[in-house]
Amino acid sequence: MKFHWFHGMPWPHLPDDFRKRNRSVWVDADASLYDPVEGGRLYHEYLDQMEYAEQVGFDGLIVNEHHQNVFGLMPSPQLMAAALARRTSRAAIVMLGMSIALYRPATRAAEEIAMLDVLSGGRIVAGFPLGTPMDTNFAYGVNPADFRRVYREHHDLILRAWQDPDVFAWHGESTKLRYVNIWPRPIQQPHPPIWIPADGISSETWDFCAERGYNYVCLASRGIEPAQAAMDGFWSRIDDRGLERNPYQGAVSQTIVVAESDDEAQQRYEPHFEYTSRHTLDDFPGWTEAPGWRTERGIRERAERTMQELANPKPARIPTWQERLDVGSLAAGSPDTVTEQLEHLVTTLQAGHLIGVFHVGDMPYDLTLRSTRLFAEHVIPRLRHLWQDHDDHWSPRPIPTRQSRAPKRATAGVHRWPN
Repeated sequence: MKFHWFHGMPWPHLPDDFRKRNRSVWVDADASLYDPVEGGRLYHEYLDQMEYAEQVGFDGLIVNEHHQNVFGLMPSPQLMAAALARRTSRAAIVMLGMSIALYRPATRAAEEIAMLDVLSGGRIVAGFPLGTPMDTNFAYGVNPADFRRVYREHHDLILRAWQDPDVFAWHGESTKLRYVNIWPRPIQQPHPPIWIPADGISSETWDFCAERGYNYVCLASRGIEPAQAAMDGFWSRIDDRGLERNPYQGAVSQTIVVAESDDEAQQRYEPHFEYTSRHTLDDFPGWTEAPGWRTERGIRERAERTMQELANPKPARIPTWQERLDVGSLAAGSPDTVTEQLEHLVTTLQAGHLIGVFHVGDMPYDLTLRSTRLFAEHVIPRLRHLWQDHDDHWSPRPIPTRQSRAPKRATAGVHRWPN
């Protein structure tokens, strides 16, 4: 089993009346609420947390990309990956991901990922999410009607740019280049591992991953039942092609809190979940769809889910701590409790990679590190044996010279790691 530490890098200082004055945490939230000086301090604090995760034994560090989003202050995952490449030496750096359809030309994305793979000594995982309408269509103004076609073309161009040893010309619908010959090339050949994240049911993503042998990343933010449906759909595509199920081709993300006891976990951490829920509750739905965003196939799948939701309406309210635990959108409690919850999650979903979200909302630095340490010391060793009969083909293959070199620490660093 492999364990990865994810950071969304949220803004933790929203006022109590934020939702009264803002319809959403996406796209058009009041930018005057952001303080760049405090933002700089937070970036260093968040990077410190990720570096600490490597020190205590996590296998990977995960960054992602969002735009004009209060809870995702990482419009460029490449910058954060570059910082981590210099300050870490062992953990994979999982870029989950880069919105490759936004790069014109896509060779820019190919070059930057190759640079990071070289800089890190071959520790990069390339995540290629389709993106969200909020990020791509509304924040970046990209035409939703041809976005998926552009995504596929950019994917194909990046893969060929990494692998073709000769100069070639590219004559696509969205990109025309007379000369493609990127320098540098990735250390990992034929290319870094590719992971594709998807939120909810997406049969098109299942097929895309199954056809190409990519890792499918299931986001369990809504609970174990929808996550089960998503992973079952993916594994069915593997079965349909006569392929062998390998749990390492599946990853699942889960929000995790570990404390000395179940009661302590709730007492210390519940307010920080309420902070996030309070500001995202009943968020403006207009940003989540754009005309032309979905294919006909996707529209049909979405319509089926909508009809089910309408048949079982649920009032918008902040879920209780127990409700989060019951639906499986949160794993929290003592090491024994969390081990039991996560073993059930990953074995049910047959996922060989667990992506832990250990920081949410306005969670303090020390509480984040405490939960991270307890997880590394008392949970990882008890789950590490899972899937030991399978080979992991979806993790990086770093060169040993970089792994053995200890990262240099700045003499005036901001690290406040516990003993």
